[in-house]
Amino acid sequence: MDLGARDGSKDWIVLENCRLIVNPANDGDSFHVSVGEKEYLFRLYLIDAPETDALIPGRLVEQAKYFNITVPQTIEVGEAAKEFTRQKLSEPFTVFTRMSDAMGRSKLERFYAFVHTKEGDLGEQLVRNGLARNYGFKAVPPGLKNSRLEIEKLQQFEDEARQEKIGGWGANAGRLNTRAQKPTVFSVFVSGNKARPRPAPLASPFGRLSPTPIPAAPATSSSPRGTETSHSKEKTPLGKIDINTATEKELTTVPGIGHVMAARIIAARPFRSADDLKRVSGIGDKNYAKIRPYFQ
Repeated sequence: MDLGARDGSKDWIVLENCRLIVNPANDGDSFHVSVGEKEYLFRLYLIDAPETDALIPGRLVEQAKYFNITVPQTIEVGEAAKEFTRQKLSEPFTVFTRMSDAMGRSKLERFYAFVHTKEGDLGEQLVRNGLARNYGFKAVPPGLKNSRLEIEKLQQFEDEARQEKIGGWGANAGRLNTRAQKPTVFSVFVSGNKARPRPAPLASPFGRLSPTPIPAAPATSSSPRGTETSHSKEKTPLGKIDINTATEKELTTVPGIGHVMAARIIAARPFRSADDLKRVSGIGDKNYAKIRPYFQ
């Protein structure tokens, strides 16, 4: 999507000490927020939580197909996501927005945003707990030069939730309200350079709130968790790895397999043979030819 065509502000605006406004139209990824004396409606970037009603049947059917569950189950997941968000936003939080129009059915104008709670990025938490999918309007998160790293991170969280069969991925197994087993460090800043607001006030559409812009992060060579990074120096002999029992660490010793791809391989088990690697999302013919010799 063309982010620049719909941006209302060049700079990120930081809104601190935000509070959730109880509203029946709130759901997992879209909600009313008070900032001082003003009210705003924000929609999360990069993720999509299921609908809580059947007012948009086409989207609901698409979401049900994505999670491989029924439409009624999808609405249940949407309600669970709504409650999850309500709990996470029960304490003051921070909003990062560029005033980009997110449209929507409300009379109140809606803006895209990243929302940061005391536990980290809300969108990441929803995806990691199986209550949203890695899908939606794309933007470069504060502190990064492109959105690829955050998208890959979200995909890893989605793969882990699917593997653990939690949230929407566990609806058929009665695990809708089961939460992530592994503690995960969440952060809207996926680089090591956490951007901080400057103290000088900025004139903005928020009136007298005086929000501040976030400076761009400098280039960095650090790699966040969840990206396709360099592999261990340990060498794996050809034909050694069992595709159905290998650990994530063993899989990432294979040239061409990073943590994200290893998680996808584990989530796709069981395999009849390593030849089935072809059906794993993201493994093309060229990469398959490169990694296949390392498996039994």
